[in-house]
Amino acid sequence: MKYSNVAEARFINRPNRFIAHVELDGQIETVHVKNTGRCKELLLPGAKVILERSDNLTRKTRYDLIAVYKEPIGLINMDSQAPNKVVKEWLEGQEFDYVKPEYTYGKSRIDFYMEKQGKRYLMEVKGCTLEKEGIGYFPDAPTERGIKHLHELARAAAEGFSCSLAYVIQMPGVTEVRPNIATHPEYGEALSEAKAAGVKVILLCCSVEPDELVISHAIIGV
Repeated sequence: MKYSNVAEARFINRPNRFIAHVELDGQIETVHVKNTGRCKELLLPGAKVILERSDNLTRKTRYDLIAVYKEPIGLINMDSQAPNKVVKEWLEGQEFDYVKPEYTYGKSRIDFYMEKQGKRYLMEVKGCTLEKEGIGYFPDAPTERGIKHLHELARAAAEGFSCSLAYVIQMPGVTEVRPNIATHPEYGEALSEAKAAGVKVILLCCSVEPDELVISHAIIGV
């Protein structure tokens, strides 16, 4: 996926989870943050960030904050809408007969439903932006919704669906994602149960540029 009208700025602070203050061309600008997660390890005072200018002239904020540089990793895309977009592009190149986003299963809405040669697939997508010592972790905050999705995937696997949980790694150089049990131990338990039920974990490694996020390769069945 591509971004247009990107600019580089310096992060100042984040008054709430929706907006941030940055320094852009010597001026203080209030921008929309496209990630409602904590991101405390990313949005540090003075950090170099990437903004995308909105085409919507009626918006209160002119820019979206979409990425941040973190040493020694490099540029991390933190746009929470990006994972589903890049996965949709990736799935369209995987020779499925049918791809449907936002598929209702049980009491959940699963990110993707696919069909190939009569076989049914379900895929839930999660973006990974939390990194520690070269390893990715998910989630960065407790997620009851994430646990619910794991339970639904496990149930669907028992009903004959081929189910997967895809972690989109929104940063370079990371090829492993672990459950963040320090923050949410119940998520780790639910993930183990889902894997035991037949849910596959797929790591989607990305190439990250200021104006682009692309899935470079997949690590399947970890």
